[in-house]
Amino acid sequence: QLVESGGGLVQPGGSLKLACAASGNTFVGRAIAWFRQAPGKEREGVACISSTGLTTTYADSVTGRFTISRDSANNTGYLDMSSLKPEDTAIYYCATGRLDYSLCAKWQKAEYWGQGTQVTVSA
Repeated sequence: QLVESGGGLVQPGGSLKLACAASGNTFVGRAIAWFRQAPGKEREGVACISSTGLTTTYADSVTGRFTISRDSANNTGYLDMSSLKPEDTAIYYCATGRLDYSLCAKWQKAEYWGQGTQVTVSA
């Protein structure tokens, strides 16, 4: 029900914008989060936006560089990434869940996941 797009290869310092398209009204009443998993590492929460769109949270490693947003009219979530670093290389997944606090503060209770999109930051 969630389909990510926008990944690719980018040089350090560059930018990418990921999109997460939901089928039907999947995002209605649900928070949206982006996670990532690098090779050999555990999956980590990167950014989250509440069901109302009024609150956003970010991992310390991306604060000031990444921006999460949502377009409720088009059932799409976005992750704007700038000043990318090689350590941002990972598969990025979007997820959604009804419990704002669980997803955005604890990175837990996601109900639906996308298939992931690869982001590679390399010269």
